[in-house]
Amino acid sequence: MEPIKVNNMIIDEGFEMEEAVTVYITHNNKDYSITFNKADLELINSWVFEEETSLPANLPDNIIDSIREDIKKRI
Repeated sequence: MEPIKVNNMIIDEGFEMEEAVTVYITHNNKDYSITFNKADLELINSWVFEEETSLPANLPDNIIDSIREDIKKRI
């Protein structure tokens, strides 16, 4: 498995209902956007960008957990 490269992280504190953290990563030569609830880092959604579209992504739990740990260190 290739390493996960975090390209960017946005902490959105302007959501009306809840704050979110969106992480943009590259994994296996594909770009993903993964959004978590900032309060508990619960997964909100994940997208994979392919060609000229985005599709819902189904990333393995170990990758999601790894990203959560990275976010905890950064915020």
